Amino acid sequence: MRIAIIADVHGNLPALEAVLADLERRGADLIVDLGDCACGPLWPRETLERLSRLDALTVRGNHDRQVAELPPGEMGPSDRFALRELTKEQRAALGELPMTRFIAPGVLACHGTPARDDLYLIEEVVHGRLLRDTVDGISTRLGSAEAKIVLCGHSHRADLVRLANGALILNPGSVGSPAYDDAGPPAHVSEAGTPHARYAVLEESRKRGLTVDFIAVTYPFEEAARRAEGNGRDEWAHALRTGFMPR
Repeated sequence: MRIAIIADVHGNLPALEAVLADLERRGADLIVDLGDCACGPLWPRETLERLSRLDALTVRGNHDRQVAELPPGEMGPSDRFALRELTKEQRAALGELPMTRFIAPGVLACHGTPARDDLYLIEEVVHGRLLRDTVDGISTRLGSAEAKIVLCGHSHRADLVRLANGALILNPGSVGSPAYDDAGPPAHVSEAGTPHARYAVLEESRKRGLTVDFIAVTYPFEEAARRAEGNGRDEWAHALRTGFMPR
């Protein structure tokens, strides 16, 4: 079975289209979307329209929840932008997404951790940056969830970690947001280092066993950067062009 894993699209429609075109060439039996679909100063409404045409299994990200549930005064600027652009039906659909789901036998999907959509599963914050935590730290955040493979997003950092019990934790990276800063606490940044759209393909077969391909796709990121600038978000534009936050 071949499973395509996307996460953290954040309303970046050109990045999503590039990933889907690449995926069409590679092929997959199933697409899983790990959430944070629309939030960002780009194309939230159009992105959700495109995602709605996929036969994907989707879980709810923290920004999906915030856009669906929080009053505008408690939202950050990216969530407020999405709120203005989305239809009532789209907001309701985001709010109805499950927090976790088994997308195949033994394969659990979540956005952050199984218990919290706003907590990193693999990483910890060290001196203002995201770094991979110890296996024990990851296992503690995983909690009592029993799965041979756990798919997570939230950090926008592609990674694969094997725990002491043999379980694998997989983060495909971000389709649409290669870098961001977070006020925390503690304050930190996440930076992929390039503007590529990222996703992963997981395959299990009798002949080859379990394989994971991490894929970085080029796309017209300048179009997305100009869109962010036009919506007053220069820091987003810099991140989209470079994969780094402005210094």
